[in-house]
Amino acid sequence: MTDATRCLCGATRARFDPDQILWTALCHCDSCRRATGAPVVGWFGVANGAWSWAGAPPGEYESSPQTFRNFCTTCGSPLAFRSDRWPGETHFLAASLENPETYVPQLHCYTEEHLGWLKIADDLPKYPQSAPASFVE
Repeated sequence: MTDATRCLCGATRARFDPDQILWTALCHCDSCRRATGAPVVGWFGVANGAWSWAGAPPGEYESSPQTFRNFCTTCGSPLAFRSDRWPGETHFLAASLENPETYVPQLHCYTEEHLGWLKIADDLPKYPQSAPASFVE
């Protein structure tokens, strides 16, 4: 089975096997908020080699050293993130899924940076920074 993400205009997509999703998380960090314009960002990680771009190739922006964000060069939609901090995987935006209702987050990360006016009212584990590696292995 194959699933996909896509940008607003549909020009750039990523295809992946949903069984290859490594983890899911809701990120509250300042960088993710600024990159997407959202108060919290749903991400999921897929091992490199278990996904591929389709359609128009994305643009890439190095947002900090060894950290890259991909976007559609037509409509500007943010699409993916990769960093040397998480080698061997690429992170995709849950809201860009063809069917985002299938997304189920496992945890909140970088809660020490969350916006005070956004109340986190669920029972998911909450981590002040990144989730421990043991959570996603």
